[in-house]
Amino acid sequence: MTNEEILAQYGPREAMEYDVVIVGGGPAGLSTAIRLKQLAAEKGQDVSVVVLEKGGEPGAHTLSGAIMDPIALTELIPDWKEKGAPLNQPVTEDAMVFLGEKGSLRTPNFLLPKCFHNEGNYIVRLGFVTKWLADQAEALGVEIFPGFAAAEVLFNDDGSIKGVATGNMGVGKDGEPTGDFQLGMELHGKYTIFAEGARGHLGKQLIAKYKLDAGKDPQTYGIGIKELWEIDPARHKPGMVLHTGGWPMDSSTYGGGFLYHLEDNLVTLGYVVGLDYANPYLSPFEEMQRWKTHPNIRWYLEGDESKGIKPGKRISYGARAITAGGILSLPRFVFPGGALVGCDAGFLNVSRIKGSHAAIKTGMMAAEAAYDAIVAGRQNDTLHAYEAAFESSWLYDELYKARNFKAWFKKGLSTATVMNGIEQFLLKGNIPWTLHRDKPDHAYLKPAAECQPIDYPKPDGKLTFDRLSSVFISGTNHSEDQPAHLTLKDASVPVKVNLAKFAGPEQRYCPAGVYEFVDDEGKGGKRLQINAQNCVHCKTCDIKDPTQNIVWVTPEGGGGPTYSGM
Repeated sequence: MTNEEILAQYGPREAMEYDVVIVGGGPAGLSTAIRLKQLAAEKGQDVSVVVLEKGGEPGAHTLSGAIMDPIALTELIPDWKEKGAPLNQPVTEDAMVFLGEKGSLRTPNFLLPKCFHNEGNYIVRLGFVTKWLADQAEALGVEIFPGFAAAEVLFNDDGSIKGVATGNMGVGKDGEPTGDFQLGMELHGKYTIFAEGARGHLGKQLIAKYKLDAGKDPQTYGIGIKELWEIDPARHKPGMVLHTGGWPMDSSTYGGGFLYHLEDNLVTLGYVVGLDYANPYLSPFEEMQRWKTHPNIRWYLEGDESKGIKPGKRISYGARAITAGGILSLPRFVFPGGALVGCDAGFLNVSRIKGSHAAIKTGMMAAEAAYDAIVAGRQNDTLHAYEAAFESSWLYDELYKARNFKAWFKKGLSTATVMNGIEQFLLKGNIPWTLHRDKPDHAYLKPAAECQPIDYPKPDGKLTFDRLSSVFISGTNHSEDQPAHLTLKDASVPVKVNLAKFAGPEQRYCPAGVYEFVDDEGKGGKRLQINAQNCVHCKTCDIKDPTQNIVWVTPEGGGGPTYSGM
């Protein structure tokens, strides 16, 4: 049954009214909610606020490196230290290292641009920060509904946003309601704020509907593959931040690694690959595993029996797309009745490899604009004050100075290193020129016949691992008896086009083993098998599919990864 048929038979849906509806319980959405309640309390008024979070709890789907600049958090909650915010490990050392296959070269710290300096910042487990923000929000009276995925945008007759509807629960794989069926509910708001993270399912629709990206550079993304390890105390350096460039990427492909030393002998490490890569044989997951074998990285993770050093233990795994286009790819983020905040719009600063401070700041600015509109008796109009606040903010200045950072990498690693050094170190972001891009990430993929296959080593199960064992420790779970949330516009395209022309890149760019080309029994040839239960909600397929035939839609609320402080 289609959703329309289900509504005709089981509807209408129950509706709940709020002043502000927020889609997404990450740092951006929760900061929006907190600021709204703070303003209402200051004026002795009441503003009703609800947050929908598709994960089983706030933070369950939160994945980031992460180094956090506390500038926005301090604006939002000045006494965050006294309130126990889990920013426990200040950065104590920065290292930027360029890797060759065996050797390395460290850049002297005095030559590092400001964007690579992390004095005053903290290495955090952003999932824990998110849970703490949720506690602060609930203490202020915010209603948070975890396990409820916003699946549909609702519109008023004049085209403005009315609110959202959550997905139906208990629909079988065949699309028919089961005995556990529960109709979704509608949440109506005077304003609806979308805070879904990078490549948000509803945000993507809104950008297209309102043509918010008209005149902007196409958005570009990276895929971040991350692991959390516990290592021997002899190899642990609390507060150390290591970033790497170069190997295993070739000079024309954007990519880099990170290894951050948390407290309690924990390190968080990972690899980011720009999704504008050209070779369809490239696998971001395999590149991350290969990166760990470099002597500069494996030294921290492997044991040394002769010195009594125990090998490290991998605790968790995850993957997530990140926005990387910066201010040149930033769409208009306000429209009648709603707004985009955080990575749903693309506020991440790729030069600093940071987005949580931008998420919090944009949430605050959207909240202030919405609050002023509500107390003035307005609703469902465009929050132009949010736009104006951004344009006069420190965040605008920060993003504008970094506008060329990612674009230089299309000219090769050497050129990018030199030009970003000139722009960020010598010119300190006061750049007299601007570089533009004209193609989305999927359009950069070349036919397989023009590219060299990549022979990746087999995992050893100690330092390097396969996808399925990685997905297992991510806590990912979806009910198998539900419609696949990874949908195809045309079921014939994966074999006829993607496999035939691009050697089936979906089986390599997915970091969770969702896509497999298997023998089509009885028919000869191949077919695409979609293992949707493995999906970690990274959105890479929705971004990189060369034919844009794959569409990621929301599964049942509560499904997906269960990250523990990732």
